[in-house]
Amino acid sequence: MKIIKALSITVILFLTSTLMVNAQVVTLDYYFNHEVHTTSSGKTERYHYMWEDTANSGFSILGTAFKKAGAELRSLDEAPTTTNLKASNIYIIVDPDTKKESPNPNYIEQKDIMQIAAWVHSGGVLLMLANDSANVELPHYNNLAAKFGMHFNNDLQNHVIDDRHFEDGAVYPVNNPILKTTHKIFMKDVCSISTTGDAEPALKNKNGATIIATSKYGKGTVIAVGDPWLYNEYVNGRLPAGYENDVAAADLVKWLISKIPQGQ
Repeated sequence: MKIIKALSITVILFLTSTLMVNAQVVTLDYYFNHEVHTTSSGKTERYHYMWEDTANSGFSILGTAFKKAGAELRSLDEAPTTTNLKASNIYIIVDPDTKKESPNPNYIEQKDIMQIAAWVHSGGVLLMLANDSANVELPHYNNLAAKFGMHFNNDLQNHVIDDRHFEDGAVYPVNNPILKTTHKIFMKDVCSISTTGDAEPALKNKNGATIIATSKYGKGTVIAVGDPWLYNEYVNGRLPAGYENDVAAADLVKWLISKIPQGQ
């Protein structure tokens, strides 16, 4: 019995360590997007597009989707380098700050582009989430996107006036390789994406504008989306019945993880 018990403990420890080793690391940028606001008590605090933020403005639901898929969540509040991204399999940059959102925004500079591109080239998976041009710092973000054959356009797609016009933000993926099980999503006030070289459209709206694009770069993969899209408010916090942003989140997570090269 002692031998069996010892073997059982060994097997459990082995499986636990294997799961820990195989857990994919998803890192969310907290450097280029570093918005703050003043609370009712007068305290200044970070918010918007954070794993920890469970309000409408947060990414806690998307984070849960990653964790359900076995991934580990991390954040990066300093400029990305090949060193501090080395342990990450997926890196997410969302809605880089404008001066309207931060008095001293951290712009994506050429040195950052070189580091991010090198990390992607070696097998990293980069998710770039933009926004409509009035709410995202596009010039520097586009310098990074250009490295992978993509460009966020200065336009406004899927404009939604108010909650009575949700259908204006509706998109219907059909046999989509990324959103495989999703039939209807909501994505409002987005910018379109132009593609060149190895980049290609992955999803278009009703007007034929590309709102999701992908690109291979070395061993890695880049996916660009014209909106932050999957923050809590729209997964599926306020959406009418029939919209499947929650399903889309799970589909996207599976696709991102599937793009991680084996052995990384």
